[in-house]
Amino acid sequence: MKHQAVTPQTSLPLPATYPRRVLLAVSGLTPQIVTETLYALAADEFAPFIPTEVHLITSAEGARRAELSLLSDDLGWFHKLCKDYHLPGVKFDRRHIHIMRDAKGQPMNDIRSPADNRAAADFITAQVRSITADSGCALHASIAGGRKTMGFYLGYALSLFGRPQDRLSHVLVSEPFESSYDFFYPTPYSRVLQTRDGQLADTALAQVTLAEIPFVSLRHGLPTNLLSGVASFNDTVAAVNASMAPAQLTLDLAHQCIHAGGREVDLPPAELALLAVFARQTLQGLEPLAAPTKDVPDVIWAKRYLREYRRITGTLADIESTERALKDGMDGNYFSQRKSKLERRLKTALGHAAEAYRISDGGTRPRRYALTLSPDAVRFAQDVAF
Repeated sequence: MKHQAVTPQTSLPLPATYPRRVLLAVSGLTPQIVTETLYALAADEFAPFIPTEVHLITSAEGARRAELSLLSDDLGWFHKLCKDYHLPGVKFDRRHIHIMRDAKGQPMNDIRSPADNRAAADFITAQVRSITADSGCALHASIAGGRKTMGFYLGYALSLFGRPQDRLSHVLVSEPFESSYDFFYPTPYSRVLQTRDGQLADTALAQVTLAEIPFVSLRHGLPTNLLSGVASFNDTVAAVNASMAPAQLTLDLAHQCIHAGGREVDLPPAELALLAVFARQTLQGLEPLAAPTKDVPDVIWAKRYLREYRRITGTLADIESTERALKDGMDGNYFSQRKSKLERRLKTALGHAAEAYRISDGGTRPRRYALTLSPDAVRFAQDVAF
């Protein structure tokens, strides 16, 4: 993105400068949340944010009410707002109204059971994950509508997937317009309505205030496959919790996998063997190892590596190609390739938590390599005798 204004504190592009700007709201039976929030965002004196598209997450009945009150020819309050305040090009139609689905895939009318709660959490999480996957997009999420659980899940999902350009807010409406079914936004002209308690009030005098809510971004702690793939709300939260827990590494050579960061990670023998070399060094309390020199085969390193490779593949396995590659010894190039592939796999599976399981070079010269884990944080499961 070019020529974007930036905030002096962070030097990050302002949300309003992103080419795609999304307002995502949750609502139950009060679709006014959409127009109230859109008005407040566009009317902000210091940092107006005009979405390029609006998305609404709601129930089956909520979707019906939103279509009738916001998009219909008779009422069409969304279209009236855009006309009254000159907001052209904001996309919002039936395709942007997302009805939550229950565990059976049926449209949800309300959140009544634990199963409904889980389904709503997964649905909202999936919407936020999808929008935040677009690096050219700034997301503004509003938790003002719907049941409290919907607002909670939307806020939590933004904590899980939100980026620096994303925002979270709630709207406050002045009395006596709050909770009025006939109020949608402060009009630039006089419009008298009757409130729920029977009062008459002019919508031109209404005040709508946007209350921005700070959130803690946990995105950096998510594995890459959770950022780009599909996972339930519970699985995503578990991944974050695991990334923050004390590091524990278990190597299961027989099943060619490790357990780290609360997850099971499959590893090819070539990468698992290198990790096993350093895990065994850690358990035995040995000093960090110098890597083999570039283009200089090291026989001791080849023996050390092939010993672990045989433990993983078994004595009857055909490892002729690996032995042939290392017949004169392991050089620095081979070591670096295995180490890089191992780190990429760990990063994909564990995200930020992978840092605790890296083979560290010590940060100073001469480079000496070792796991940073303590011996009591490393173990072998079903180790294979050699």
